[in-house]
Amino acid sequence: MESYDCRVGDDAELGDLARRVRRTVFIEEQGVPEAVEMDDKDGVATHVVVTDGETPVATARFRLVDDATAKVERVAVLADYRGEGLGVRVMETAEERARERGATKAKLHGQTHVRGFYESLGYEVVGETFEEAGIPHVAMAKQLDH
Repeated sequence: MESYDCRVGDDAELGDLARRVRRTVFIEEQGVPEAVEMDDKDGVATHVVVTDGETPVATARFRLVDDATAKVERVAVLADYRGEGLGVRVMETAEERARERGATKAKLHGQTHVRGFYESLGYEVVGETFEEAGIPHVAMAKQLDH
């Protein structure tokens, strides 16, 4: 992973790179409608983007939804880069930055087929399965240690 660069920034800095990964994974690969994927929350989110050279290959974003809770969203890794630990890297980076901003808890809506990935990072299911963008999801949460 030494050749990968992990950057954190606001929408003006990294939003376009993040949306390139999300368009490929969510819209093209999973069939999520563009109007659902490209929402109005990018501007208030902090983006994490991993690049391979100039190419964005993994991303996540997070928002503080209250003083103590970060919501991690739009976690995506391009198919050719899966299995290299980049999902873990964007998640750990998002959690670290959220902690720096005072968050003591992280929550997310994880697609059920990657539930095990989030559980491996310490997230626990906190509700029933539901559908979001036509895909089964489950609400998950984790305490962030300081």
